[in-house]
Amino acid sequence: MISLSRISKQYGRQLVFVDASFQLNPGERAGLVGPNGAGKTTLFRMIVGEESADDGDVSVPKKMTIGYFRQDIEEMSGRSVLDEAIAGSGRLGDLHHELEALQNAMSDPDRTYENNAEMDAILDRFGHVQEDYSHLGGYELEARAREVLHGLGFEDDRIDGDAGALSGGWKMRVAMAKVLLGRPDVLLMDEPTNHLDIESIIWLEDFLKRYDGSLLMTSHDREFMNRVVTKIVEIDEGDLVTYSGNFEFYERERAIRETNREAAYARQQSMLAKEQRFIDRFAAHAAKAAQVQSRVKALDKIEKLEPPKKRKTMKFDFRRPSRSGDDVAVLKGVSKKYGQRTIYDGFDFLVRRGERWCVMGKNGAGKSTLLKMVSGSLEPDGGSVRLGASLKMGYFSQQAFDVLDPNLTVWEQIQKDFPLESIGTLRSLLGAFQFSGDEVEKKIRSLSGGERSRLVLARMLLDPPNFLVLDEPTNHLDLATKEMLVEALKDFDGTMLFVSHDRMFLRGLSNRVLELPEERGAAPRVYGGSYVEYVNASGHEAPGVHA
Repeated sequence: MISLSRISKQYGRQLVFVDASFQLNPGERAGLVGPNGAGKTTLFRMIVGEESADDGDVSVPKKMTIGYFRQDIEEMSGRSVLDEAIAGSGRLGDLHHELEALQNAMSDPDRTYENNAEMDAILDRFGHVQEDYSHLGGYELEARAREVLHGLGFEDDRIDGDAGALSGGWKMRVAMAKVLLGRPDVLLMDEPTNHLDIESIIWLEDFLKRYDGSLLMTSHDREFMNRVVTKIVEIDEGDLVTYSGNFEFYERERAIRETNREAAYARQQSMLAKEQRFIDRFAAHAAKAAQVQSRVKALDKIEKLEPPKKRKTMKFDFRRPSRSGDDVAVLKGVSKKYGQRTIYDGFDFLVRRGERWCVMGKNGAGKSTLLKMVSGSLEPDGGSVRLGASLKMGYFSQQAFDVLDPNLTVWEQIQKDFPLESIGTLRSLLGAFQFSGDEVEKKIRSLSGGERSRLVLARMLLDPPNFLVLDEPTNHLDLATKEMLVEALKDFDGTMLFVSHDRMFLRGLSNRVLELPEERGAAPRVYGGSYVEYVNASGHEAPGVHA
């Protein structure tokens, strides 16, 4: 059991925790929630001993093993993906590679031993390592590693390839595989779904629900959090408040708690005002002097309630885009290859005005390739891509950050882009995307990936195009911003083509589904209804993954 008892933590003038307590019991799966900067990462770092509390106790049993998945990547080079995952998986991984080294030493024909004692020492060590390795289930380790890596989206050729050649997102998946393979007593996971596609997210959900250790995680994916956790720990104004239920239960209970706080505050304010009126009215009356003094003393003793702070998500009324022609994008006989791999072969696809297509498919199926061809940033090898009349396109991808000037602040960038807009309009826009107060003075070069995503989306939607092409627009967005974006785009009077791993986004916005096949040579499938209807009709939430 991990226990935090009456901890306090302060950075300069910022109070992160004040006399806060909570415990994580064996087998519990808890979600850690709170606004950005509330102290979620600080809490993780205190549990693993990288930081200490200013006051109070953080109690972690000495023999307890902890696996910590975080949003930074260690250097990976010189090993295959499989070996890298195994090497970082804790005690069992260490034994695996020591056993390998001892076997090589014993079978190396070019190696000579000065005396039998050296070989005896190697044989003796080999016996001990082999016993420990076997006892811990080591001979199933490679098979389990491949299973985990497959679940996280790796194909066999990539599993056996160089880990150092992977992109940052794929290296994050290797880092996660290391933690999962280690089978620690406690898993700490900081935003585990950020770099995963929907298939891998669903696999991870199932893995964590079957995991018999304890779990404490943060996630901006409402659906994922709701399905996995059985307890919510909220960081609220420096305190740690526990709710025994999933994320939906937490939201309901929190709303009730806030309503009760507001009612209690209102009742107390009404009582205080009534007492003050009596005191003011009879302060000069000699006959009432004793009563007045008594009430003044009573008021002084009452513990005054603080006015409840409401968390507000700013909304922004986005403008209506101009009307496009009926045929927005027409693809005829499109073919596309990467080397020997055929992605599209004679592909026909029509996007009509008002349709909101979500594109489903496993990694490598061609989702981003389709969006790039439609946006004009990638030419097909054959066939044609034609865009309709009166079209204004907005294309968002993880490469869209190039439109930002790293030397400007957030405020300077938005004023440069929209010099004729009023200060009030621009502040409301930035506030809707969670830029408020001093945050608008941040240099763009210092923004996180999530902050840059928010800024690019804000710029795009102030003067909205009538055709939105969005490649994973919710990556790194927090829950409040995602909800605001979904609500805003529900009223979007234009056409959409998008890829997303976020099921709240998929359910809230799609009215058409294009499923790209896993099998080579198979034709893409079109569903003439929403993502919800697609799940009901197909029986799965993503290609090849059953609901």
